[in-house]
Amino acid sequence: QVQLIESGGGLVEAGGSLSLSCVATGRTPSTYAMGWFRQAPGKECEFVASVSWSGRMIYYTDSVKGRFTISRGDLKNTTYLQMDSLKPEDTATYYCVADDHPARYMVPTGDFRPDVCRGQGTQVTVSS
Repeated sequence: QVQLIESGGGLVEAGGSLSLSCVATGRTPSTYAMGWFRQAPGKECEFVASVSWSGRMIYYTDSVKGRFTISRGDLKNTTYLQMDSLKPEDTATYYCVADDHPARYMVPTGDFRPDVCRGQGTQVTVSS
């Protein structure tokens, strides 16, 4: 079983920056994509960004393009989400995901997967 440990959330003013980290441990597949989803109170779980094992395939939801940057660590079991120019609408709990079959949902307009937004996650709050 794979364990995902998210960190880096917090409170920031609009226009500010935060960086999230996620480490995958346990019985990870030999290769896997990693990504981020988020869920705001009263809203559905939504895809934010994903990065392939090689780091060459990267996807963002439209609302974060140009503001967020996802990357993969050198050891491959870590992903980072650099969030700049944050807006109040970015306020949500952010959840990390790792999967060796990401194609159907770890992309913009992919399959709806509410089960991804479960667990502890890391809270991001952007004040106006």
